[in-house]
Amino acid sequence: MNDETTPNLRLEEGESNLSWRRQRWADSKVSSQMKILLERDSARFLHQSVSSPCLAAVSKAEGIWIEDLDGHRYMDFHGNNVHHIGYSHPRLIAAIKQQLDELTFAPRRFTCEPAIELAEKLAEIVPGDLDKVLYATGGSDAIEIALKIARAATGRYKTISFWDSFHGAGFGGISVGGEQQFRSHIAGPLLSGTEHVAPFACYRCPYGYEVDENGAPVLDVCRTTCANMVRYVLEKEGDIAAVIAEPSRSVPYYSPPGFWKIVRDACNEMGALLIFDEIPTGLGKTGKMFACEHDNVVPDILVMGKALGGGMLPIAAAICHSDLDVAGAFAIGHYTHEKNPITARAALTTINIVEEEGLVENAARVGAFALERLNDMKSRHSLIGDVRGRGLLLGVDLVVDRDSKEPAKDAAEAIYYHALEVGLSFKLTMGNVISLSPPLVITEKEMHKALDIIEDALADVEKEGVQ
Repeated sequence: MNDETTPNLRLEEGESNLSWRRQRWADSKVSSQMKILLERDSARFLHQSVSSPCLAAVSKAEGIWIEDLDGHRYMDFHGNNVHHIGYSHPRLIAAIKQQLDELTFAPRRFTCEPAIELAEKLAEIVPGDLDKVLYATGGSDAIEIALKIARAATGRYKTISFWDSFHGAGFGGISVGGEQQFRSHIAGPLLSGTEHVAPFACYRCPYGYEVDENGAPVLDVCRTTCANMVRYVLEKEGDIAAVIAEPSRSVPYYSPPGFWKIVRDACNEMGALLIFDEIPTGLGKTGKMFACEHDNVVPDILVMGKALGGGMLPIAAAICHSDLDVAGAFAIGHYTHEKNPITARAALTTINIVEEEGLVENAARVGAFALERLNDMKSRHSLIGDVRGRGLLLGVDLVVDRDSKEPAKDAAEAIYYHALEVGLSFKLTMGNVISLSPPLVITEKEMHKALDIIEDALADVEKEGVQ
């Protein structure tokens, strides 16, 4: 593809896989044996942004660690947010093996005990009285289910969502999503009626309001304009089916105090449903079982996935109030593996592990330690403009200058590769935000080691004068 046909896209979803640093990594850090495997991968898989060509080939994953074919080990602080219980949890492996011996599949029109047990367990752990569920094989499909339920229940089709959000890669998901890489150029035309508003992003407020010295919003000044804009559009349109959003954005950004209460009340007043996408945050990532619990707001539909399969098997779910069970005459989620006993058993076991091993509490405890350490690093490293965190979803916003808040994208990429070289893998978001999302099984000692790596990388990059 030449320069005339290549779209000018902003890198929002992750780090570049086409930069000179990636090429240097491939030339100097990848053995000839692994290069052969990566070339085979490149030859057979369709190429797409931030994933092709691949960084390395994984040969082993256990606990918080992944190991590549060359024997290099990395603490995985990315994991696509599937690895809450750590990789290769022995209890989950045993449960899957046992289920394989008992029942491997349930065709449509039939059910099975693991699927029912999981549905009952989900109703038990989610906030409020959500108690009706459908399963899917991935979060994108579960989002589609939620959108169909909203249409069926309200008789409307329009939605409100946020720019920069991500809700899956299907046409429904990218229509309500707000990331340029997914919804621009080849993606259109998209679903009609998908209204978007600027997201909550206090440090880089789209409405131009400044934060205080601690990065917190000054509510007496901004008056939660971001939430009131949702209310405004709800009132202006008058026929919105649902507001769909991540209660805590994975960038990460966390809503200002009172934000979701305003949105919840506005939805109630205008007859719109509230859909929370908890696919990356559910099952304890933010230090509570679900991120929306921090705000004491219950959605009408909650969508979960990713970690639900324990980092081994794909399963997602949309769960809602009983009074939204209104589409019985239609097919809104007839997936081949809708009630697969193996994926259901994996999900049920994963939830039990999270509860019984106290992983939500561990996420809150280790996350608080990490946040304190990162704020201390901020006081000593001018590259850090903002630190954001809740539980084990943490972000370090790197800037060229704290006054201008110009993103330090080159420095972020340099730090990324410095960290990789000494055994820490994480994700970059928005080009300049170090996004840290380790498994919930991580210890304080392991977190300390990871933060040492980041601080050493910061110091090296600052010394090199990279911005």
